[in-house]
Amino acid sequence: MKIGIFTGSTYGNTRAAADRLEKLFKDSGALVTNHDIALVKIEKLLEYNVLLIGCSTWYVGEIQDDWHGKIEALKKLDLRHKKAAFFGMGDQLTYADTFQDALGILAEHFAFCGATLVGQTSTEGYQFSNSRAVKGQQFIGLALDDDNQAKLTEPRLQAWSSQLIKELELCLAIA
Repeated sequence: MKIGIFTGSTYGNTRAAADRLEKLFKDSGALVTNHDIALVKIEKLLEYNVLLIGCSTWYVGEIQDDWHGKIEALKKLDLRHKKAAFFGMGDQLTYADTFQDALGILAEHFAFCGATLVGQTSTEGYQFSNSRAVKGQQFIGLALDDDNQAKLTEPRLQAWSSQLIKELELCLAIA
Protein backbone atom coordinates (compact mmCIF):
# COMPACT_ATOMS: atom_id res chain seq x y z
CA MET A 1 0.00 0.00 0.00
CA LYS A 2 1.53 3.27 -1.16
CA ILE A 3 0.53 6.36 0.79
CA GLY A 4 0.92 9.85 -0.64
CA ILE A 5 0.60 12.92 1.56
CA PHE A 6 -0.35 16.05 -0.38
CA THR A 7 -0.36 19.31 1.53
CA GLY A 8 -0.87 22.99 0.92
CA SER A 9 0.55 25.12 3.70
CA THR A 10 0.99 28.88 3.90
CA TYR A 11 2.54 29.42 7.33
CA GLY A 12 3.80 25.87 7.91
CA ASN A 13 1.38 24.45 10.49
CA THR A 14 -0.31 22.06 8.07
CA ARG A 15 3.11 21.17 6.63
CA ALA A 16 4.36 20.35 10.15
CA ALA A 17 1.33 18.09 10.67
CA ALA A 18 2.07 16.37 7.33
CA ASP A 19 5.70 15.83 8.34
CA ARG A 20 4.60 14.33 11.64
CA LEU A 21 2.08 12.05 9.90
CA GLU A 22 4.78 10.93 7.49
CA LYS A 23 6.96 9.87 10.42
CA LEU A 24 4.10 8.14 12.24
CA PHE A 25 3.16 6.14 9.14
CA LYS A 26 6.78 5.26 8.36
CA ASP A 27 7.24 4.10 11.96
CA SER A 28 4.33 1.71 11.38
CA GLY A 29 6.08 0.27 8.33
CA ALA A 30 4.03 2.04 5.66
CA LEU A 31 5.52 3.21 2.38
CA VAL A 32 4.74 6.94 2.45
CA THR A 33 5.86 9.98 0.46
CA ASN A 34 5.15 13.59 1.40
CA HIS A 35 4.42 16.20 -1.31
CA ASP A 36 3.89 19.95 -1.37
CA ILE A 37 0.83 20.29 -3.63
CA ALA A 38 2.20 23.57 -5.01
CA LEU A 39 5.21 21.73 -6.45
CA VAL A 40 3.57 18.71 -8.10
CA LYS A 41 1.05 18.09 -10.84
CA ILE A 42 -2.31 16.89 -9.55
CA GLU A 43 -1.89 13.68 -11.57
CA LYS A 44 0.71 12.63 -8.99
CA LEU A 45 -2.28 11.55 -6.85
CA LEU A 46 -2.78 8.64 -9.25
CA GLU A 47 0.50 7.02 -8.16
CA TYR A 48 -0.84 6.17 -4.68
CA ASN A 49 -3.44 3.83 -3.20
CA VAL A 50 -4.03 6.05 -0.17
CA LEU A 51 -4.12 9.84 -0.24
CA LEU A 52 -3.68 11.95 2.89
CA ILE A 53 -4.83 15.42 1.94
CA GLY A 54 -3.71 18.35 4.07
CA CYS A 55 -5.30 21.78 3.77
CA SER A 56 -5.98 24.63 6.13
CA THR A 57 -9.10 26.77 6.00
CA TRP A 58 -8.38 30.33 4.90
CA TYR A 59 -10.26 33.58 4.97
CA VAL A 60 -13.92 32.77 5.60
CA GLY A 61 -14.27 29.11 4.68
CA GLU A 62 -11.89 28.91 1.72
CA ILE A 63 -9.32 26.32 0.75
CA GLN A 64 -5.64 27.18 1.07
CA ASP A 65 -4.17 28.96 -1.99
CA ASP A 66 -1.96 26.08 -3.19
CA TRP A 67 -5.07 23.93 -3.66
CA HIS A 68 -7.04 26.61 -5.55
CA GLY A 69 -5.05 26.20 -8.73
CA LYS A 70 -5.44 22.41 -8.66
CA ILE A 71 -9.23 22.06 -8.36
CA GLU A 72 -10.12 22.16 -12.07
CA ALA A 73 -7.51 19.51 -12.90
CA LEU A 74 -8.57 17.45 -9.87
CA LYS A 75 -12.15 17.29 -11.19
CA LYS A 76 -10.88 15.39 -14.26
CA LEU A 77 -9.16 12.59 -12.31
CA ASP A 78 -10.55 9.09 -11.83
CA LEU A 79 -9.97 8.30 -8.14
CA ARG A 80 -12.37 5.33 -7.90
CA HIS A 81 -9.74 2.96 -6.53
CA LYS A 82 -8.24 5.41 -4.04
CA LYS A 83 -8.79 5.90 -0.32
CA ALA A 84 -8.64 9.55 0.73
CA ALA A 85 -8.30 10.98 4.23
CA PHE A 86 -8.24 14.67 5.10
CA PHE A 87 -6.50 16.74 7.75
CA GLY A 88 -5.97 20.41 8.26
CA MET A 89 -5.75 23.48 10.40
CA GLY A 90 -8.51 25.88 11.31
CA ASP A 91 -9.45 28.38 14.00
CA GLN A 92 -12.60 27.21 15.77
CA LEU A 93 -13.07 30.36 17.86
CA THR A 94 -12.42 33.19 15.40
CA TYR A 95 -14.05 31.36 12.48
CA ALA A 96 -16.61 29.26 14.36
CA ASP A 97 -19.10 29.31 11.48
CA THR A 98 -16.63 28.09 8.82
CA PHE A 99 -14.31 25.91 10.94
CA GLN A 100 -12.53 23.34 8.74
CA ASP A 101 -14.64 24.17 5.68
CA ALA A 102 -11.60 23.52 3.47
CA LEU A 103 -11.65 19.84 4.46
CA GLY A 104 -15.30 19.60 3.49
CA ILE A 105 -14.72 21.37 0.18
CA LEU A 106 -11.83 19.10 -0.78
CA ALA A 107 -13.65 15.97 0.41
CA GLU A 108 -16.58 16.87 -1.86
CA HIS A 109 -14.23 17.10 -4.86
CA PHE A 110 -12.45 13.84 -4.03
CA ALA A 111 -15.77 12.03 -3.54
CA PHE A 112 -17.00 13.43 -6.88
CA CYS A 113 -13.91 11.87 -8.48
CA GLY A 114 -14.78 8.51 -6.94
CA ALA A 115 -12.42 8.30 -3.97
CA THR A 116 -13.53 6.40 -0.89
CA LEU A 117 -13.34 8.74 2.10
CA VAL A 118 -11.79 7.34 5.28
CA GLY A 119 -10.51 8.76 8.56
CA GLN A 120 -13.57 10.41 10.08
CA THR A 121 -13.12 11.78 13.61
CA SER A 122 -15.38 12.96 16.41
CA THR A 123 -16.46 16.58 16.78
CA GLU A 124 -16.27 16.20 20.55
CA GLY A 125 -13.85 18.60 22.24
CA TYR A 126 -14.26 21.42 19.73
CA GLN A 127 -16.18 24.70 20.00
CA PHE A 128 -17.63 25.82 16.66
CA SER A 129 -21.07 26.53 15.24
CA ASN A 130 -20.87 25.29 11.63
CA SER A 131 -18.58 23.37 9.30
CA ARG A 132 -18.74 21.91 5.81
CA ALA A 133 -16.38 19.24 7.16
CA VAL A 134 -19.03 17.73 9.44
CA LYS A 135 -21.15 14.82 8.27
CA GLY A 136 -23.53 13.56 10.94
CA GLN A 137 -21.66 13.87 14.22
CA GLN A 138 -18.17 13.53 12.75
CA PHE A 139 -15.56 15.52 10.89
CA ILE A 140 -14.74 13.97 7.52
CA GLY A 141 -11.11 13.95 8.64
CA LEU A 142 -8.78 15.24 11.32
CA ALA A 143 -9.53 18.77 12.50
CA LEU A 144 -6.53 20.53 14.03
CA ASP A 145 -6.45 23.97 15.66
CA ASP A 146 -2.97 25.17 16.59
CA ASP A 147 -4.37 28.63 17.39
CA ASN A 148 -6.55 27.43 20.26
CA GLN A 149 -5.64 23.79 20.99
CA ALA A 150 -1.98 23.39 20.06
CA LYS A 151 -1.36 20.95 22.92
CA LEU A 152 -3.91 18.57 21.40
CA THR A 153 -2.29 18.44 17.95
CA GLU A 154 0.27 15.73 18.70
CA PRO A 155 -2.13 13.37 20.51
CA ARG A 156 -4.71 13.88 17.76
CA LEU A 157 -2.13 13.10 15.06
CA GLN A 158 -1.06 9.95 16.89
CA ALA A 159 -4.63 8.75 17.43
CA TRP A 160 -5.64 9.50 13.85
CA SER A 161 -2.66 7.73 12.31
CA SER A 162 -3.41 4.64 14.43
CA GLN A 163 -7.09 4.83 13.46
CA LEU A 164 -6.23 5.12 9.75
CA ILE A 165 -3.82 2.20 9.86
CA LYS A 166 -6.60 0.02 11.31
CA GLU A 167 -9.19 1.33 8.82
CA LEU A 168 -6.87 0.78 5.87
CA GLU A 169 -5.96 -2.75 7.01
CA LEU A 170 -9.69 -3.51 7.21
CA CYS A 171 -10.25 -2.07 3.72
CA LEU A 172 -7.44 -4.25 2.34
CA ALA A 173 -8.82 -7.36 4.06
CA ILE A 174 -12.26 -6.78 2.50
CA ALA A 175 -10.94 -5.99 -1.01
